[in-house]
Amino acid sequence: MKDTSQEPILEIENLSISFFTRLREIPAVMDFSVRVMPGEAVGLVGESGCGKSTVALGVMQDLGKNGRIVGGSIRFRGRELNTMGPEALRRIRGSEIAMIYQEPMASLNPAMKIGRQLMEVPMIHKGASEKEAFERALQVVTDVKLPDPKRILDSYPHQLSGGQQQRIVIAMALMAEPTLLILDEPTTALDVTVEAAVVDLVKELGRKYGTSMLFISHNLGLVLETCDRICVMYSGEAVETGAIDDVFDRMRHPYTQALFRSIPLPGADKAARPLVAIPGNFPLPHERPRGCNFGPRCDYFEAGRCDAGDIPMANVEGDTRHRTRCLKFDEIDWDAPPANVITHEKAQPGRVVLKMDDLRKYYEVAANALFGGSGVRKVVKANETLSFEARESETLAIVGESGCGKSTFAKVLMGLETATSGKIILDNREVQDIPIEARDARTIADIQMVFQNPFDTLNPSMTVGRQIIRALEVFDVGNSDAERRERMLTLLDLVKLPRAFAERMPRQLSGGQKQRVGIARAFAGGARIVVADEPVSALDVSVQAAVTDLLMEIQREQKTTLLFISHDLSIVRYLSDRVLVMYLGHVVEIGDTEQVFAPPYHPYTEALLSAVPIADTSVHKQRIVLEGDVPSAMNPPPGCPFQTRCRWKAKVPGDLCEREVPPMLRMAEGHQVKCHLSEADFASMEPVITIAAE
Repeated sequence: MKDTSQEPILEIENLSISFFTRLREIPAVMDFSVRVMPGEAVGLVGESGCGKSTVALGVMQDLGKNGRIVGGSIRFRGRELNTMGPEALRRIRGSEIAMIYQEPMASLNPAMKIGRQLMEVPMIHKGASEKEAFERALQVVTDVKLPDPKRILDSYPHQLSGGQQQRIVIAMALMAEPTLLILDEPTTALDVTVEAAVVDLVKELGRKYGTSMLFISHNLGLVLETCDRICVMYSGEAVETGAIDDVFDRMRHPYTQALFRSIPLPGADKAARPLVAIPGNFPLPHERPRGCNFGPRCDYFEAGRCDAGDIPMANVEGDTRHRTRCLKFDEIDWDAPPANVITHEKAQPGRVVLKMDDLRKYYEVAANALFGGSGVRKVVKANETLSFEARESETLAIVGESGCGKSTFAKVLMGLETATSGKIILDNREVQDIPIEARDARTIADIQMVFQNPFDTLNPSMTVGRQIIRALEVFDVGNSDAERRERMLTLLDLVKLPRAFAERMPRQLSGGQKQRVGIARAFAGGARIVVADEPVSALDVSVQAAVTDLLMEIQREQKTTLLFISHDLSIVRYLSDRVLVMYLGHVVEIGDTEQVFAPPYHPYTEALLSAVPIADTSVHKQRIVLEGDVPSAMNPPPGCPFQTRCRWKAKVPGDLCEREVPPMLRMAEGHQVKCHLSEADFASMEPVITIAAE
């Protein structure tokens, strides 16, 4: 436990922040209080728009022209930040309080070498000489575990991967050894394996430098692994605060409970124990209800009581510093199962509708193509010997890090690229050599895609209805405009959007609503195979549950084959019937979900499972952090593609891993692993994820 007898590093009391427009004052944060003690990490969680980042910007006193602190206080080491002048704030920012943002490239100057950017920090804040600053930069780059630190310092930001860029931003924040580090969704754009390494790094550096942290995230599993305490926010207010164990195991606010019910935890079953989406929508800041902000979406709402007036934070009996903003917290049965949950029989996969046979996709590029020259030509092996089958009504998950070839395979399947060799068989027809412009309307309608970012997939100048009708025209559905309009309205019903949304523009929709329009468009022609490429990763956890449930409901009704591309193994475990693990263009493991999530594993699958943050205090994991990044497909390692990062490599005799690509080994019926390990080695593998007995 942290020493709470000391003075807080950061103390926010009754903070209220508003943004002012020409029409009105918009209250973004109200009556918000939190304390961060020395060496403590506090997690700030909640849906998009709840005010998490506004609180962080309030601490940094960086609210822009329209933002203003209208009440309360923010004290840093006993000093009031709200009344501090610009010069005093400039001395504190960067040296005593540092902030790491979600997008690392927003914090790096693309025209300046990494070394120079890092050296600026101690030179400006500490008055260090150039030599001292360089030595400090070298030390911090070594601390954040980047390979060949001198080469990194001599590189430009674009020459580093996303994970390396984020480590540099962390190094920059730590250069002046700040007392308080604010992290705003620092791992959202990173692969799960890189995320695990960055989280370990942040915790380790926090201990080394004694830094206190305010960690903003929507990922409850990540907060569990990173933080000592948690503060749950909803619509500008703190609704529950307390130690991690208190809030995770003895939650006392309906919103906290609703968040946990909307995320897939071990043991969740899509048929027997489906996720429960939070009903209704998040209130706009100027349209908040009277009384409890969560009232209109709460299962325990009581008219005349919960909406009678402002609700203060109350102490929860028995737990120090555990507080909730709920009038009924000691009346609710928190262990009761959710009401009105509809269960379904597990769908049985039907006949094979798609077959991949030894598919390869290579790209030939000039070695210096980036700079417009010709010269030596190199081959990028994006997909290598891809073979699998997918059945009617089945969900096949495809998992792996960025650069493993997931999206390339999807492009070849869609006809956006053609295969180098091998076959893609759709209903006894080979389609691997037919580009999308040469495909007939039926084939195009049969294979559709739901994309990762709903914001980029809709035409901003076209109404929702018109965009769906346009898809119907392309798919040759309907004989008249009236028929197509009726079909469009039926599709809005299918994705549970009001028919009135047909006249709305995309900018008038939330992220989850936009993704529903994308799903409606994908199913407009009666798609039989839908490639869902990270379809929920850009959405809030509460919206993820609703969109996931919608995809499964449509799948049950229409017997769709769902190819679910994801790096989130929690949702994969919940949603998929079978899992295919890819690494550097190769299929390294394939099997039923239960087979892939239990030993024996491919060493890469083992590391992926270890990296998944799980929001459950009863779960214990082996910690396996992969060193290094995925090698380049332009210059892959010889032999086994995973051998440069494999912790089991020493078990294989000689240099077999470095010489030969492993064979596909049959572990059990339907379960295959591409590896050189012996049967005895596989038998010795222990589960990565175990759940403590109650």
